Amino acid sequence: MRPFRPLSAVLVLVVATVAGCGAAAAPADAVPAQRPAVLGTVPHDRTAFTEGLELSGGSLYEGTGLANLSELRELDPATGTVRRAAPLPGGYFGEGVTVVGDRIWQLTYKDGVALEWDRASLTVLREVPIGTEGWGLCGDGTRLVRSDGTPTLHFHDPVTFAETGTVDVTLDGRPLPGINELECVGGRVWANVWRTERIVRIDPATGAVDRVVDASGLLTADERAGTDVLNGVAHLSGDEYLITGKYWPSMFRVRLPS
Repeated sequence: MRPFRPLSAVLVLVVATVAGCGAAAAPADAVPAQRPAVLGTVPHDRTAFTEGLELSGGSLYEGTGLANLSELRELDPATGTVRRAAPLPGGYFGEGVTVVGDRIWQLTYKDGVALEWDRASLTVLREVPIGTEGWGLCGDGTRLVRSDGTPTLHFHDPVTFAETGTVDVTLDGRPLPGINELECVGGRVWANVWRTERIVRIDPATGAVDRVVDASGLLTADERAGTDVLNGVAHLSGDEYLITGKYWPSMFRVRLPS
């Protein structure tokens, strides 16, 4: 997903940002970063350019990306084994996924459509146009929530995919861009922040971030070689989740702050 930004450019941006901030103190109501508690690991296919991850009905559904290589996959959540996989039509670049009953919605990056799959057969039923890029997707039981890489979350009807509203995401009162893969849980939306190792929890009613998780350092130096960014959050039960990344060798079963 998205063109790679050289590390040097990232460092320049970070240095410039820090320099511009000077010695200003953090806001009194700043949301502190917390660490996830790692409970275990599950193998993950190192060829998977993970874009979306969601557990439903005893199966883990994974959307993978890259043009002409994207798939919708059904995995065994205990072993990470791929049970089934179907390629996206038209060479589309796949993005986030979410399960809605006997259907699965999957976004495309810049292809301008969302795909509705039949869950039983993993066949595409229709394509629905979307107005902006597709990044992350989740369902809260009454609507779908979509990210597009900006600070804006879009809300959609789960049957027609018609857009029904938006909200702008803020952290400590400032817009938070890079909102990526999403997971709707308990009236909140967990989101990866692109090109960081942070996961945030968003109140979709206001857009305010009320939890920040620092998920850095999950992979060893040897495991990190050849991988890409953290990307993929799937709710298991209670406060337990699976998190992974693009080309990661493992999915981590973690406890996130409630």
